[in-house]
Amino acid sequence: MSETNNTTDIAIIGAGPAGLSAAIYVQRAGKKSTVFESMTVGGQIVNTPEIANYPGIKKVSGFEFSMGLYEQATELGAEIIYDEVADVKRVDNSSDMANHYSYRIRTGSGKVYKAKAVIIATGAKNRHLGIDREEELLGRGVSYCATCDGAFYKGKDVAVNGGGNTALDDALFLSNYCNKVYIIHRRDEFRGEPEKLELLKTKENVEFVLNSTVRELRGEKSLEEIVVSSSVQGNKQDDVQASDQVAGERIINVQGLFIAIGQVPDNIRFADLVELDKSGYIIADESCKSKTPGVFVAGDTRTKNVRQLTTAAADGAVAALGACEFIK
Repeated sequence: MSETNNTTDIAIIGAGPAGLSAAIYVQRAGKKSTVFESMTVGGQIVNTPEIANYPGIKKVSGFEFSMGLYEQATELGAEIIYDEVADVKRVDNSSDMANHYSYRIRTGSGKVYKAKAVIIATGAKNRHLGIDREEELLGRGVSYCATCDGAFYKGKDVAVNGGGNTALDDALFLSNYCNKVYIIHRRDEFRGEPEKLELLKTKENVEFVLNSTVRELRGEKSLEEIVVSSSVQGNKQDDVQASDQVAGERIINVQGLFIAIGQVPDNIRFADLVELDKSGYIIADESCKSKTPGVFVAGDTRTKNVRQLTTAAADGAVAALGACEFIK
């Protein structure tokens, strides 16, 4: 990006799999891409211990996969700017319009950039339980990333809250280090991959607490125990043996609680630019076009039925090619 006028062909907001894939395709099309990232390159996938469902790659860590995308994009000439995008606005300045710089991007540090097209690939952030003391105990027993914080709980008792692939991955990872791992899920069936569930069944230090929700966090300076509310007795999924408990409350002594109940989009800052659905996702079809000409959407942040690593990468390619066509 030019130091004098901060202009680029296509601004990409988010350096996860969708954003970096978009950058690769933009660069290969002979255009200039600038990627804005406020956190870590790779997005949520960077914390995944093992990726085994990406075509052509048998097994790779999320970190290795993310670094591969980053290196490929930057070697092709993509620029990464580590700054949060505060807002994006259409430009009505005649000189900017004449140069086809239709969008102005303002960052959290106060810098302003201009782009001919924009790809929003902000992904989603961790969903919180929304219970008392959750924020207070963050980093002192409460975590949203097992691979980041799991090592601190070696030999201790922990709980994982959730029923999807992330929760199962977290439980598998923690079972190798922790004395005891409780898997707390509000239903009696898991959404995660059956293979992961089968492997968890073989772990002697894993206990399933089904049809249950975490209601309370207790502890003075750090987490000491959680209060779990159960709605049924004799929970079971196939041959998953759940803890025997009566309907009501149960106190579980744990030093760590890893919350893995999904993600939510962070798109309110784009509400004046694109159309959001009731959950906050940007409305766009498989063309990745938003309602605003020149603004494209890629990855988990858009409305879609399937949110996977492969679909994020595919969205990045589709959005990039669409944006390149738009600025011809």
